[in-house]
Amino acid sequence: MAASATPRPSLILPRASSHSHSQPSAVGLTSDRVAASRRRRGDFVFVVNPSGANGRTGKQWKQLLPLLRTRLADQYNICECITSGPSHAIDVTREAIKDGADAVIAVGGDGTLHEVVNGFFWKGSPVRALDRGPDHSTALGLIPLGTGSDFARTFGWTNDPRDAIDRIVRGVKSKLDIGVMEGPNREPHFFVNVADIHLSAKAGYFASMYKRFGNLCYVFGALRGFWGHNNLDMRIKVNGGEWRTIHKVTALCIGNGKYFGGGMKITPTADPFSGNLEVVILQDFKWYDFLLKLHRLYGGTHLSVNGVSSMRVQSIEVAEVTASGGIFVQSDGEHFGFLPTKFSVLPGAVDFFC
Repeated sequence: MAASATPRPSLILPRASSHSHSQPSAVGLTSDRVAASRRRRGDFVFVVNPSGANGRTGKQWKQLLPLLRTRLADQYNICECITSGPSHAIDVTREAIKDGADAVIAVGGDGTLHEVVNGFFWKGSPVRALDRGPDHSTALGLIPLGTGSDFARTFGWTNDPRDAIDRIVRGVKSKLDIGVMEGPNREPHFFVNVADIHLSAKAGYFASMYKRFGNLCYVFGALRGFWGHNNLDMRIKVNGGEWRTIHKVTALCIGNGKYFGGGMKITPTADPFSGNLEVVILQDFKWYDFLLKLHRLYGGTHLSVNGVSSMRVQSIEVAEVTASGGIFVQSDGEHFGFLPTKFSVLPGAVDFFC
């Protein structure tokens, strides 16, 4: 997860409007005083993935920016960061937090949000502002515009960006839990929505190759994931207890949020403000079981189905019974690696506009 050193991102500030009397004049002020005055107004950094949803995110963002300035520019400096490729959102988020931003808002889908969340941390610890004092914290926000906005579904939010702007303007925040994953190298990686193992993770890996087809990418990913799939025995350790074996695992999902895969309510009782993760295990599912029970998986009524179990945990370690190094793991729809992996929760780790 460690990001390579990158140049400080360019934060594009809005032009001062004629009626914006609160915008300080540079005349007679040193650059340090201008910077201090600007900080007092607060910086809201919007991290935009312009290629999301086959380029629709970038186009929608351009249309949204005037409304955003109208609603927020009297109180905050609107800073725009356009990402240029994978992991760029991680880097610009870290830089924004170190520079003392009051909020970093992910503009895009679950992938953009995933990177922004990882930017809140460095080597397992929260990133802090360099000159704002110990009590300052940067809030996390979301304007869902991408192909998949499954985390937004947990709150019943729509993809209407005007609703998202309303939430940000209101300024109501809650302490959001963040999930942590550690692979064999023990380097922490973070997730905000759902992490998953085996079939669903393999399907997600292939789905990422078909994102140009929108939500159909999940269908194509599932078809490729099923090809050659075998249910396998796994070992789990819950909350630091004893190892036990779970037989014929089809998929194991760890939810901070409720939805993944384009609207499937896989961890239906997950609550990202509870201090727990919900674990749902599907055992000995065949391809036809998914066809017959798909409506229950999408509706979140599958916990009573044979072969489905769930539990609430603070941590869970998952490993193969017979090591092969080939069981896929993903988080927030992004490929993470392979088993073994430990999952845990950081309760109330980030202030979140909700």
